[in-house]
Amino acid sequence: MTQAYVPPKVWTMESENGGQWASINRPDSGSRFEQVLPIGQHPIQLYSMGTPNGQKVTILLEELLALGIHQAEYDAFLIKIGDGEQFGSGFVEVNPNSKIPALMDRSLASPIRVFESGNILLYLAEKFGHFLPQALPERTEVMNWLFWLQGSAPYLGGGFGHFYAYAPEKFAYPINRFAMEAKRQLDVLDKQLAKQTYIAGEEYTIADVAIWPWYGNLVLGNAYNAAEFLDVQSYQHVQRWAKTIAERPAVQRGRIVNRTWGEAWEQLAERHNAQDIDRVLAQQPK
Repeated sequence: MTQAYVPPKVWTMESENGGQWASINRPDSGSRFEQVLPIGQHPIQLYSMGTPNGQKVTILLEELLALGIHQAEYDAFLIKIGDGEQFGSGFVEVNPNSKIPALMDRSLASPIRVFESGNILLYLAEKFGHFLPQALPERTEVMNWLFWLQGSAPYLGGGFGHFYAYAPEKFAYPINRFAMEAKRQLDVLDKQLAKQTYIAGEEYTIADVAIWPWYGNLVLGNAYNAAEFLDVQSYQHVQRWAKTIAERPAVQRGRIVNRTWGEAWEQLAERHNAQDIDRVLAQQPK
């Protein structure tokens, strides 16, 4: 057996901990360099990357545009988190927590900053009056699942995803611990979706928009190369729901924004108008 780790009395960062994202991790917050964020032509300015948390916001914006809400037009600027661009002074002014996505609403006399992906979804749903029921019981159920996602996804991404896909070495204990939790969460969703079409009922809401980029991508085989390991095919109701959401045109559009990996037809570093997305999707094989 390898020698067990004995924590010191006071933790200090002596070296990078390894792994894909090690170079950006530090135990302090705040800006690390001066950088002015670009500002586009639309009132809504998004600074993000096409990770699951980033996809939430671009999918909702595309859903709003699909409804003909022109006020939801937006510029989406790429923040390369692997390069540490989230620590630039301009980005930190929008989100002091240095996490994507971050949004500036410049439609008002005094611009409003909005950060944390779940809060951005709530802000946009309330601002434009869609994808969030007004009646208290239905609204509360949507909020139940929005908060469920915000609390659960870190166990999937920072827990399972990190140790299974990104950590420099594979260790049984953390992989087994977080695989069990990921499967428990999938079971929660599967039982919920056995009763109804969408997460919070028969209506498509920001609960679905929030949860699909994480758990929909997972069961469709688009995350961590872990579909077989987690036996995602066994979650039949999540599979049905994930495929239904994936077929929505706004989801197909929103999922590629600020994405710089994958096939050419699913990469769009920046988005400034609808034609930007059209040009990329036109490359998709028929």
